[in-house]
Amino acid sequence: MRGHIVIGSRGSDLALYQAHLIQSHLAAVSKRDISIKIIKTAGDRIDSTPFDQMEGKGFFTKELEDSLLSGEIDVAVHSLKDLMTTQPAGLKLGAVGFRVDRRELLMICRDFRAGDGAFPVKAGAVVGTSAARRKAQVAALNPNVQIVDLRGNVPTRIKRLREGKYDAIVIAAAGVERLKLDVSELEVIYLDPETFLPAPAQGILGIQIRSDDREIESIVSQLNDPRAELEARLERGLLAMFDSGCSLPLGVLTEISENSYRLKAVLGVRNGTEWLTPRRIEVTGTDVEQILAEAYRGLTN
Repeated sequence: MRGHIVIGSRGSDLALYQAHLIQSHLAAVSKRDISIKIIKTAGDRIDSTPFDQMEGKGFFTKELEDSLLSGEIDVAVHSLKDLMTTQPAGLKLGAVGFRVDRRELLMICRDFRAGDGAFPVKAGAVVGTSAARRKAQVAALNPNVQIVDLRGNVPTRIKRLREGKYDAIVIAAAGVERLKLDVSELEVIYLDPETFLPAPAQGILGIQIRSDDREIESIVSQLNDPRAELEARLERGLLAMFDSGCSLPLGVLTEISENSYRLKAVLGVRNGTEWLTPRRIEVTGTDVEQILAEAYRGLTN
C-alpha cells in the first residue's frame, strides 16, 4: 500500500487553493500523507498571447499530464474547463465535483457603469478578456465597448483593472469566490447565466489519474459528485462534438431536474476580426446523447 500520494498543480493562487482543497479531502478518505508538487504549464509561461492565437491545445494541462504519465505525480488537479475532452492514452478522470458558482462576474471601475442592462458598461469603455467565448457575448450584448485582450491569473487581472489599464473586465465568479478576494471598491455584477453563458464545466474541479492505477482510483473515486459528473457530461459532451478546447467560443448552461435535462448553448461567429450575431440553441429532454446531437445540429446548421 502506498503511504504517500503526490498531487500535481499549477502554481497560481487559485490552482493551489484547489490543490489544497483536494489534498484535505484525499487525506480524510485515505489516511495517508498527501503532498503537492507545483508544475508550470505553457499557459502559465506564455501570459501575453490571447488564447485564440496560441498554437495547439491543453495550454494549462499538458505538463501536468506528462508528469502524471511519467509517475512524477499520482494525481493532477484541474479546473475542469481547462481540460481537453479527450484524455491522453493512459490517463482518465478519477473524479469530478466541488462545483461552485458557474456565473461570470463583470467588474467595472465605478465611473464606467451605465444603467442596469445585460452588460451595463459605458460606450467606448475598454473591456478586458482573452476568452473567445466572452468576447463573442460581450460584442453581442454591448457592441459599443472596446474588447481588449487580458491574460494573467485572477489577482493579476483584477490588479490591472485597479491600475486603470481596463475600464471593466469579465472573470469567472468561481475564482474570485474561492480566493475570497476583496473587490469592494469595484462595481461587481453577477451576469445572468441565462444571458451570458459560462464555459463548459465552469466551476467544477477534475481529478486526473493514471488509467491503470487501481489503488489511487479507489481513493480518488470517493470524491466524485454524481450531479457534477452529469452536468460535466452534458456541457463537455457538447464541447467534444466540436473537437476543440477552451479556445472555442462556446458557452453552455445546464439545468438538471428530476425528470429531464435542459441544455442552453451559445456559439460565437466571427468574420475575420468582427464578431457577428452568435448562434443560440436550447434543448430539453431525458436522453443525454439525443440532447447533445440536437444542440450540435442547432449550432452548426
